Amino acid sequence: MGKQGQSTGRGAEGGAVILCVRFRLDTPALAQGGAETLLPPLIDLLAEFTPVVEAAPPYEALADVRGALRYFDRGPAELASVIRVRALALHGVDCVIGAGANPMLARMAASQARPGATLVVDDPAAFLRDRPVVALDGVGRATARTLCGYGLDSVGRVADAPLAVLQRLVGAKTGRELWERARGVDRTPVVPHAASRSVAAERSFPHDETDRTRQRRALLSLAEELGARLRTEGQVCRSLAVTVRYADRTTTTRSRALPEPTAHSAALTALAYAVHDSLGLQRARVRGVALRAEGLAGAEGTAHQLSLDPSDEKARRIEAVADRARAKFGPRAVLPGSLAA
Repeated sequence: MGKQGQSTGRGAEGGAVILCVRFRLDTPALAQGGAETLLPPLIDLLAEFTPVVEAAPPYEALADVRGALRYFDRGPAELASVIRVRALALHGVDCVIGAGANPMLARMAASQARPGATLVVDDPAAFLRDRPVVALDGVGRATARTLCGYGLDSVGRVADAPLAVLQRLVGAKTGRELWERARGVDRTPVVPHAASRSVAAERSFPHDETDRTRQRRALLSLAEELGARLRTEGQVCRSLAVTVRYADRTTTTRSRALPEPTAHSAALTALAYAVHDSLGLQRARVRGVALRAEGLAGAEGTAHQLSLDPSDEKARRIEAVADRARAKFGPRAVLPGSLAA
């Protein structure tokens, strides 16, 4: 099971040697500076404890601390407490931290940890068993729907299912990965200085926002920002994840694949709107929204399906002109009309 707070033991409890640190960069005061500028010094802080640190912008990092646990003679929760205190003292940034035997368990623990606390997964089987299957890495809506249709709606039931059954349902490779992850196995390494597999941006509202139009306006701004950044860096993305943060600090995240890899702002905006609509927020009190472009790849190796719609080609030409204007005169030189007010 997982436990919150401080550990009294030494060494790696239950094999917990990976920390997932989620910095609280979403407060209005910090958000003004932008998470992109705040994250690098916090990554440097983690590097003082271990050289194996992988940044996951805009506000997360993974750290392999197996060497640090021995060097500092502390348990993972104790080491996490030191990291939290230093982040607060040096940068004024709080964080929540999850600790587990691998990146998947650490990320899941961080998502469950209370603000200002560390959740250590010392019994992966008990921690995972009752969680919905969609909580596992790599399980999207379509896969979850297939599994739930056969009664495999929890991680424990997936773990108990024969491997051959899972492979028949979702394919050989996916079935094997799903079967292992349901048992707490994640072979993904923590790669320092790795090229980012995603980029993200976030907008915080000054008060509880219930107006759907203002929420969509924030999504439009985020899609324009990410699209411009991807095109500048010569990249495209394969999917988008929309995260909505509520007044009670809880969040909802939904991801969806794009019809084709793209950096076209209009395509990103349309998908962001569709995901937002699917959440059915109605009168939900929203404090912030975030958009993450995932599955990044080089634009040069990506094919674009030609369209018979002349308006699409015209929009892409206008977008290229706008990019050149932004490069010369600044990011706010050209904006959609609804954002210019």
